[in-house]
Amino acid sequence: MGGSIRQQKFNKLVLKELSDIFQRDKRGLLDNSLITVTDVLVSPDLGIARVYLSMMLAKDKQSILDNINLHKSEIRKALGDKIRKQVRIIPDLVFFIDELEEKATKMDALIDSLNIPTAPSDGE
Repeated sequence: MGGSIRQQKFNKLVLKELSDIFQRDKRGLLDNSLITVTDVLVSPDLGIARVYLSMMLAKDKQSILDNINLHKSEIRKALGDKIRKQVRIIPDLVFFIDELEEKATKMDALIDSLNIPTAPSDGE
């Protein structure tokens, strides 16, 4: 986690509020898919926030991401309504699919499927 302390605090604030927006306010927008905000990285000027979303059980992730991007202005307005008294700048939102968990699950499955012979003991 890089950046200044100011950026880190802003990251946490945006992550918390966007998580709340996706879980409560925008359920209809997301076709009732479970979306988790895994990370937020803001630019040094706090003008752009890169938002990473996890969609573990979603079938068509790209269409959900496209739908989120279509309603980006509504999401940004909802974020602004929540944090306007705490910050001066409401960042532009750029959404990305976070596939880290899926890659980890695939790696675990690959490791579990390996047939590793036991090491011979010193007496053999």
